[in-house]
Amino acid sequence: MDINLVNALPYEDFVNIFGNVVEKCPIITASVWSKRPFVSLPALEAAISEFIDSLPESGKEGILRCHPDLAGRDLQRGTLTLESREEQARAGLDSLNSAEASRMTRLNEEYKERFGFPFVICARMNDKANILRQLSERCQNERAVERARGIEEVKKICRLRLQGLVLTDAPNKL
Repeated sequence: MDINLVNALPYEDFVNIFGNVVEKCPIITASVWSKRPFVSLPALEAAISEFIDSLPESGKEGILRCHPDLAGRDLQRGTLTLESREEQARAGLDSLNSAEASRMTRLNEEYKERFGFPFVICARMNDKANILRQLSERCQNERAVERARGIEEVKKICRLRLQGLVLTDAPNKL
């Protein structure tokens, strides 16, 4: 599908296709639908980023709270979104040994207790060792720094999810 067909998608189809590019936040995609027409995939991505940037800090934290713990209960129970399950598996988070799993659980809990939202990192751009290292390091950050860092990671995840939905080897193809 080319960008003209993306722009012609009815509201419901647009939200169904792009609704989880920001984890469990279809309202973002619902909102940017009215910004059509998009001249390109980067224009759609920019509209999503602008929406996120315009939110108050509490709204940004809400976006972060929609993300699951990495290698957490949702992964173990099989209740992750399809996108999160695939991303965590690619990073090796579905095959942690017992020591890694215990460390991940402990650090996730410490992080959430400190900041009030889960640790967010673009799993597709990291492996389990780097994720564990960054989780440990980022627990030391200030709340505002970590909120901003988490939102930047959300945008990376969004970009990769959009690219996964839109074929990048052919111009303007979906």
